[in-house]
Amino acid sequence: MNSISFQHIEKARTRIASMIKQTPIFESSLLNEYLGSRILFKAECLQRVGAFKLRGALNAIAVMAENDQLPNKIVANSSGNHAQAIAYAARLFNIPAKIFSTKNVSAVKAAATRHYGAELALYDTRLEADAAVALAAKESGTVWIPPFDHPDIIAGQGTLMLDTIDQVGDFDAVFAPCGGGGLLSGTLVSARSLCPSAKVFGAEPLAANDAAESLRRGTIVPLKAPPITLADGAATPSVGQYTFPLLQQIDGLYEVNETHIAYWTQWLQHLLKLHIEPTCCMTMQAVVEWLSTVSKGQKVVVLLSGGNIDANKMQQIWQHDHLTRPPSLGK
Repeated sequence: MNSISFQHIEKARTRIASMIKQTPIFESSLLNEYLGSRILFKAECLQRVGAFKLRGALNAIAVMAENDQLPNKIVANSSGNHAQAIAYAARLFNIPAKIFSTKNVSAVKAAATRHYGAELALYDTRLEADAAVALAAKESGTVWIPPFDHPDIIAGQGTLMLDTIDQVGDFDAVFAPCGGGGLLSGTLVSARSLCPSAKVFGAEPLAANDAAESLRRGTIVPLKAPPITLADGAATPSVGQYTFPLLQQIDGLYEVNETHIAYWTQWLQHLLKLHIEPTCCMTMQAVVEWLSTVSKGQKVVVLLSGGNIDANKMQQIWQHDHLTRPPSLGK
């Protein structure tokens, strides 16, 4: 199944342009020196609600508004950033929203979701939350906006790559985190259309590697149990029917262990002076592994997808000091 075209993404960008920020590009000369290539970071962590998810949420609701199909209520399931995005977007369109998530959701993401006016229902597991939102979606006048597996969501997320290409021009490779695959799928469509020779890579936690397993087996393979990972934004149970065919077209998917996730979260926060989530920091391990196989002087784009981290997560990240070992291609 593949129904997301570049034209969908172009229309989405026009649709949501007035409601989002154009986030900046960051670069570290020291990191470039360490790795022998130029690494450009799209700081979507500075987007409204602190994550790229706003793009998809706004596009999905704006499409309904264009078609005079705005619902009486919106429901969504999320580990945090999609929750905030839906809450924020629904408020812009004056629609009540209810978010279904887990009890271990990031405290800052939960607080922001409530601040934006959405009701938050918490469950013990993601599977329970997903079942509850499916039931709630059956109520009359209610629309369920999923976190990644929807053409309008993917098109909205694809606008991030579109904006990035406007800022950085041509590049050799782009790296994005992979949870359900919405961002990576949209990134693929935009990159293939505007920079067809560029490589498109994803990264996901080794502890939540359902996408990698699915790609190896050629069919969607869900996680057997809720994963324990610093990269909570990539802890989705499985990829989706819309995202999987697109993920099958990427150039590679790297599985990153927890030590490397913590390592790169510390180093990127240090080098870029940005508050960045482990979910997107882990992509740097994929960058290093790829750079070690190619010639020096590559131009690489990294999508920093979010910046919402609570105190508990920060403590986990900094249990060990990784800043004593500078980055290198030998890591």
